Amino acid sequence: MEAENLLKQRHSLAHILAQAIQRSVDPLARLWIGPAIDVWFYYDFIFSDWIQFKEENLKDLTKMMQKITKENQPFHRIETDYKKAKEIIKIMWEEFKIELLDEFKSQWETVFSFYINTIPTDAKAWLFKDAKPWYLKKYEKINEYLLSIGALQQWNFATFIDMCEWPHVENTKEIISDSFKADKIAWAYRRWSEKNPMMSRVYGLAFENKEKLKEYEAFMEEARKRDHRRLWKELWLFVFSELVWPGLPLYTHRGNIIRKEIIRYTNELQSDIGYEEVHTPNMNKAELFKISGHYEKYKEDMMRVISNYSDEEYFLKPMNCPQHTQIYAARQRSYTDLPVRISDFANLYRDEKPGELIGLTRLRCFCQDDGHSFCREDQIKEEFISVLWIIKKAMATYGMQYNIRLSLWDPNKREKYLWEPETREKSQKLLEEILVENKIEYTKAEWEAAIYWPKMDLVAKDSLWREFQISTIQLDFIMPQRFKLTYKDSDGWEKTPVMIHRAIVGSPERFMWILIEHYAGAFPLWLAPVQIQLVPVAWNFVDYANQIVAKLKAQWLRVSIDDSDNSFSKKIRNAELTKVPYIVIVWEKEETTKTLSIREYRSKKQYETNIDEFINNCVEEFKNRR
Repeated sequence: MEAENLLKQRHSLAHILAQAIQRSVDPLARLWIGPAIDVWFYYDFIFSDWIQFKEENLKDLTKMMQKITKENQPFHRIETDYKKAKEIIKIMWEEFKIELLDEFKSQWETVFSFYINTIPTDAKAWLFKDAKPWYLKKYEKINEYLLSIGALQQWNFATFIDMCEWPHVENTKEIISDSFKADKIAWAYRRWSEKNPMMSRVYGLAFENKEKLKEYEAFMEEARKRDHRRLWKELWLFVFSELVWPGLPLYTHRGNIIRKEIIRYTNELQSDIGYEEVHTPNMNKAELFKISGHYEKYKEDMMRVISNYSDEEYFLKPMNCPQHTQIYAARQRSYTDLPVRISDFANLYRDEKPGELIGLTRLRCFCQDDGHSFCREDQIKEEFISVLWIIKKAMATYGMQYNIRLSLWDPNKREKYLWEPETREKSQKLLEEILVENKIEYTKAEWEAAIYWPKMDLVAKDSLWREFQISTIQLDFIMPQRFKLTYKDSDGWEKTPVMIHRAIVGSPERFMWILIEHYAGAFPLWLAPVQIQLVPVAWNFVDYANQIVAKLKAQWLRVSIDDSDNSFSKKIRNAELTKVPYIVIVWEKEETTKTLSIREYRSKKQYETNIDEFINNCVEEFKNRR
């Protein structure tokens, strides 16, 4: 019930936000939608050309919203027919709302609901003394029409009206005035289409009370410190260039080390359960995707390739699975050959919208720790269990909590899927049996199945307990049928294999983003681009420092030495800024005693040790990925 009440408050605050914008910022601001999502609420606007609404205006906007909550404005719900609803929206000057209204009508809606905020008519003069003139002019016309259709009483004056179906609080006084704030501004194309105008999205935060709000703000401040869009520049991990193309990261030497270590670890894990790495081309004929079904479903998100010597249609591939079917199909297979397990780190390409390209969160070019197992039906459980085992091991290594989400199909939208309804129950039941029999905790997600088949999704939690879906295991009976894949069974008959699509951490590039924020840029030794930084206190200790460097490099450790003319304090500061796991200080005492003075970045410990012990500990930590 508490969650339901909070959702009501957040949705009501979206209306209060829109009212505050029109009263105090821009009475002619055009409205789109204003839902409640997670801990947020927002409203989308197109401001008048002469209005410059910026982050610094949010504090004043919050004050206006707080003023509205204290005005004890009730939320009245009215229902009307299409004709009256359209007239209300015309008087509001909201052409986008007419578009919504017509959509609802096309879905056989005959009754349309609005929510109206009101104040006593005799209080209008002093409550609205600071309101923008056009706001009063507009709402006087709206009030006149509402009175004429009996939707309003004379002793009430409507301050805001919006077409809406959601439940709201009964009165703005139910909302604690210091439990919310207007928080940030973003921009998005209306309906995510570049053909439509760009809209300003004003976000607000709302919680049960002031303490909860402050607690969440502290959490967000920590998240901002960990933002990979800031840390990647400080740590010099990758860059973007407009001359190359947005959404295509260029990895520096340091960033490439992290990416390669993620891939190397995944390869070790999947090799342990029998996967063999292949390499496939970045492009292929459209015909391959037509057979697989991707052409029909994803053509608009795929990148076309033009050949100077062919009129055929080609695409950069958005996924590996169709090509992997061709590796399987290239040889005759027996039941004794199965399962055939293939993994691949080839680049993939997707034509993402420019507004959705943010750091490493979404890219136009990336790879995946992609794997496919072609197996018999009696091998499905064993294949799933082995993948779940290496996922468990990977998450323990990265220090992440996780849960499994069982994603099921939406029976009301059969056109979304390539698989036949009569087999869905069998496959979904099978996946659930695997989880139950192996005592793996899971949640169900209705309607989240892939186009091929139901799936298990890995949802990981980082050090701030934020959730990310990072990988998936999908059961697929359809693609092998489409490509006419077969194997000869023990009875001599040809049968169709089952195809299991799986990933461990998904895209290494996207996972790098998660890890940067998970570790706050302070990577464990095995992932750190520079694992050990030697800092000679003065130039005459550089030779001894180089001797130590040689010993460390002989054990394949990534070592750097700061032999610059910087002061000792600046050298230490530079090493700490790049979050090197171990800073080794070399001075007269260390050279004399053949010891090392160590500073650990993550634990902040400082201690002395001998060279061999330090090297052995680092090698062990690196080898075991502690």
